[in-house]
Amino acid sequence: MILEVADIRIHPGREAEFDQAIQRGLSTVIARAQGMRGYDVRKCIESPQRYLLQIQWERLEDHTIAFREGPLFQEWRAIVGPFFAAPPTVEHFTVLAQSD
Repeated sequence: MILEVADIRIHPGREAEFDQAIQRGLSTVIARAQGMRGYDVRKCIESPQRYLLQIQWERLEDHTIAFREGPLFQEWRAIVGPFFAAPPTVEHFTVLAQSD
């Protein structure tokens, strides 16, 4: 299992709109992606224009190739992209240790 972590910064004053848009994008686009096993989005308390999106993928290629190079990526970006203040920082992680 691979964890994608996207650090997203949006334009100030658009938080309520983005909250709805990202939820819509997750449920209508990301939910259909090959190898997607779950997701979670968090909103920063101290910096309300900052969000952390975490998506669990079966394999790295499910995100980097199947999703990013396929038609779903364009649908996703059409929904959430207009809110971005800058391109998100995206990194991938594997589990080293975890609690029960």
